[in-house]
Amino acid sequence: MKQTIFTAMLPIGEKLVVQKNRISGIRNDGPRVAVVTGMYGDELDGQFVAFELVRRLSESPRDLKGVVDVYPALNPLGLSSREHGVPQFDIDLERTFPGNPDGSLTEVLADAVYRDILGARVCVVIHSSDVYVREMTQARIDEGDSKELVGLASLLNPQIIWVRDSQPAAKPTLAHALNARRCPTIVVEMGAGVGVSTSSGSWLVEGIFCLLEHLHAWTGSTVALPFPRVVRGGSVAVITASSPGLFIPRVEHGTQVRRDDVIGAIVDPLEGTTACEVRAPCNGLLFSLRVYPITQPGSLLARILEEEI
Repeated sequence: MKQTIFTAMLPIGEKLVVQKNRISGIRNDGPRVAVVTGMYGDELDGQFVAFELVRRLSESPRDLKGVVDVYPALNPLGLSSREHGVPQFDIDLERTFPGNPDGSLTEVLADAVYRDILGARVCVVIHSSDVYVREMTQARIDEGDSKELVGLASLLNPQIIWVRDSQPAAKPTLAHALNARRCPTIVVEMGAGVGVSTSSGSWLVEGIFCLLEHLHAWTGSTVALPFPRVVRGGSVAVITASSPGLFIPRVEHGTQVRRDDVIGAIVDPLEGTTACEVRAPCNGLLFSLRVYPITQPGSLLARILEEEI
């Protein structure tokens, strides 16, 4: 059942409307789970996840013993115009939570979304990576929230669970605001911006059904991946560009690399020369890799999960 959780008038008589689809089982005495996406207009993997989740839940209502709220588009203006933030307002919606009922339009929107989700047994927030870097599917968790969330995140079929030191920039996010109110919230990052990885999205959908089964909210079939690798902040090597140019990868995303393996090269198209080779600083799994080739000094090229091989 579609429900409107926020509406506001825009210039020239138009409306900003944010909706959710509430799918209820035959019995509604089970837990409520929220699945949230569409925070940024150039992150589209969550749209596919929302589609598949709603489709499958609607086909098997007798297997659902609770309620699933699917929020496919928190930033419909951004999705319509393919803009990262909220168009016209130049606002990063993910940095406005928990919002303010007496604030600007985006703050009131954030407040409405936050209050609507509160009370859910678990919330899953889905992001794509940006247009610069492709990511393996990963659950990202702040260290302070990791005690309960690692176990729940492992059910979602991520390839990696990245437990990171708490960052000041995370404080105004939806996940931080909900976790602060004891609403367990897991952030999933996957794919790359302005595109859809149907294979990664399909595995995440299967993972959401595994989570529902764990919460005794789903009695249908589930498919689980092997237990994901849990990464702590210090075990991730970050590789950045040392010079401007064009980055040409030499390895595939998601492969195992060894220390000193050539990951890629930064080349100079004008001179026809190689500015530098990019080598792995350690053994491990290449779980982030740059897809947008133009670089400046400091541009993120890759991340490696450090492992002994």
